[in-house]
Amino acid sequence: MAKDYYDSLGVARSASKEEIKSAYRKLAKQYHPDVNKKKDAESKFKEISEAYAVLSSEEKKKQYDSMGREQFRKQHDDSYIYQGFNFQEIIDDLGPGDVKEVMRFFFQNPYIRQQSV
Repeated sequence: MAKDYYDSLGVARSASKEEIKSAYRKLAKQYHPDVNKKKDAESKFKEISEAYAVLSSEEKKKQYDSMGREQFRKQHDDSYIYQGFNFQEIIDDLGPGDVKEVMRFFFQNPYIRQQSV
């Protein structure tokens, strides 16, 4: 079973928006596939990105909190999860060498690609 989004980011359910953002930034840099060459780094990066996409949105976070991860994922696909996700914010936080890899990750996902068009 996949981890709870709060567990994925290592934050409490009572975490503020800034705490969630800070935790994501730290973990994204740690597990970024260009930086971390371990086999599970890319899957961990995807896991924390999904968690952040949901928990950084007030509306999605509220839905997630009321139904839990399993039910939330049953009702919502990637196109909903990443809808409105602020890609520029993430890019601004990363160094120049990381931008290419982040773009590859996000725009290879067909659901995300549809949102950016």
